[in-house]
Amino acid sequence: MEKNKEMETYMQRIFEQEPNENCRICKTLEILSGKWRIRILYELCRKSTCRFGELKKAIPQITSTMLTATLRELEAFGIVHREQFNEIPPHVEYSLSEKGMELIPVFYEIAKWAEHNLEESAC
Repeated sequence: MEKNKEMETYMQRIFEQEPNENCRICKTLEILSGKWRIRILYELCRKSTCRFGELKKAIPQITSTMLTATLRELEAFGIVHREQFNEIPPHVEYSLSEKGMELIPVFYEIAKWAEHNLEESAC
């Protein structure tokens, strides 16, 4: 009950503010917008690390160019961590940064909403 009151108070404060270029919520929505960003973050939430090929296989509709560009954007925002291994063969692994891991509860809430509001389907 206290959590609902806290959320209600927070939402009231947020909705009373006029959105502008410094609005944190608007900036967050901008960071998370884009056709593939949320899906890539979801895949990185599911696994601790992913190689490029694993992400490509998990999201077959995305082109390699778009996957590269989106990963670079998420890395620039500080949400995704990229680690390059200079071994033979060389490879790169992607994971959520500390900032990115703070999004895991958001995905949990999305999953709860989906369970309650969408019909069961293969995921």
